[in-house]
Amino acid sequence: MLILTLEVVGAVFVRQLERQNLSTFKQQIELPSYVDNSLSEQLVRTNTKSANKQISQILSDVNNSNITEIRVFDSKGVIRGTSNVNNQSIVGEKTTDENVKNAIYNNRSYNQNVYDDSNNTRYYVSAVPLLNTSSSNNNVVGVLYIKANLESVYANINSITLIYLSAALVAIILGLFMAIVISRAITRPIDEMKKQTIRIARGDFSGQVHVYGNDELGQLAGAVNNLSVRVEEAQDSTEAERRRLDGVLTHMSDGVLATDRRGNVTIINETAADLLSTTPDEVRSKSILDVLDIRKDYTIRELLDNQDEVIIDLSSGNRELILHAYFSLIQRESGFISGLVCVLHDITEQQKVDRDRKQFVSNVSHELRTPLTSVRSYVEALTDGAWEDPDVAPGFLKVVQDETDRMIRMINDLLSLSRMDSGTSKLDLEYVNLNELFNYILNRFDMILKNENEDESSKKYSIDRVFTKKDLWVEVDTDKFTQVVDNLMNNAVKYSPDGGVITARLLETHNHVILSISDQGLGIPRADIPHVFDRFFRVDKARSRKQGGTGLGLAISKEVINMLGGQIWVDSVEGRGSTFYISLPYVPYEGDEWDDDSQNSK
Repeated sequence: MLILTLEVVGAVFVRQLERQNLSTFKQQIELPSYVDNSLSEQLVRTNTKSANKQISQILSDVNNSNITEIRVFDSKGVIRGTSNVNNQSIVGEKTTDENVKNAIYNNRSYNQNVYDDSNNTRYYVSAVPLLNTSSSNNNVVGVLYIKANLESVYANINSITLIYLSAALVAIILGLFMAIVISRAITRPIDEMKKQTIRIARGDFSGQVHVYGNDELGQLAGAVNNLSVRVEEAQDSTEAERRRLDGVLTHMSDGVLATDRRGNVTIINETAADLLSTTPDEVRSKSILDVLDIRKDYTIRELLDNQDEVIIDLSSGNRELILHAYFSLIQRESGFISGLVCVLHDITEQQKVDRDRKQFVSNVSHELRTPLTSVRSYVEALTDGAWEDPDVAPGFLKVVQDETDRMIRMINDLLSLSRMDSGTSKLDLEYVNLNELFNYILNRFDMILKNENEDESSKKYSIDRVFTKKDLWVEVDTDKFTQVVDNLMNNAVKYSPDGGVITARLLETHNHVILSISDQGLGIPRADIPHVFDRFFRVDKARSRKQGGTGLGLAISKEVINMLGGQIWVDSVEGRGSTFYISLPYVPYEGDEWDDDSQNSK
């Protein structure tokens, strides 16, 4: 572009220079008007010889180095004079030059540049009509013919052209150098921006484009750097949202599945995979109908049209599982449905609680109906006249009182369980010497045993103690813990055979104390052991009711021990007796520290 521009400019410049120099040259070779007037006066004289001599004198007086030759022609085309002293022989000859003839006949000036092949010289030739100024008609009386050498003009033009070409060559070299420098200055930031955009496309936002200035490229480089930061922030935000979503899905207690619009699973969290006993990789790209095993009951179109709540029973022989499935659409702002979201909620425990509640109501109704029926029967008998029989009436009243007391105990036990379930039952915790407390409770049963031994008809049993010698100080609620031990001892006494031995143990393990009560009764069938602590559960229902049991003692005991942060369980072999264990948290204290605390409290 630079070379082409210089060539065009050079051509125009040389052309204009040639025109200007030729115009200046023409002005320089023009003769003064008085010369033209003098020549015109000589041409109109009748004395040709004298006039020619005078013309020759006038021409010799012209001092113009640029003019090669001057000729004067009369109106007939005859040469009347020439400035070339070596060519005076041509005077009197008639011209054959067409320009001279045209100037005479047309009264117009003619000029042109001619090239002389004989000496390789360029000339400027001018033919100017000479008018008779003395006449009012201004007739043409002759022609002034001027021939000037143009070599000096073109030599000057060539010299200037050479200077221009040299300057243009230098300008081209400098321009090329500057173009290389400028192009590198332009392409370098562009190349850096290209490399940075490639890195951004690959996810690498560490680089920065160097800003070389405040021009457009500098602003563009700053915009690329800003874009890199914004894209990185957007990607970090997206990645953070993805991790947050993954974290939410991972730690959700409910299972979540997402599908495409064809119903194929695309996302599943760990909870859903655990509920369905599968892995995320196994179910991806599978139909949600097959994953949830509902293909027989639903189609994808039905799930898309009606997002109903579905109860799914996936229970098997050794596992009970009931799921509540909530379906919702994944829908864009345009209304296009791109998939489904299914939230799985495990309602197995809820269903179990509902069944237990119904069973509880049924058990309470049954447990209350039996004594109420008995009381009603005896009251009707007394009403019918049995109260007048002194032998029968006291027995009937005793039965009514016993059944009433059993119902009161049952109601109190139910209220205690209700308070524990609702969390309104509070513990009065204190540190007690568990050895002394356990021994105190057993001493009461020893006293009962001593009193019953006087009655030969009562059942005989003995209590064997196996205690650690170390004092175990444990934080418990004394009243509630005593109630638990009473329940266990009462059961041991009830189910021990005549002459049996009840063994009470107390020992220390690492951070726990273990209390156990063993009997030598009939034991508990293996199938009933998991249900021993259920409410209203009885291994021997007839015997338990006969002895006045409510079926809530062990349930209350379990709730109390759980509130104390411990555990209770049973180990039994049918026909060989049962052993109930209580484990309570225990932090051993050094004797000196305990004594120091006691002194400080005093």
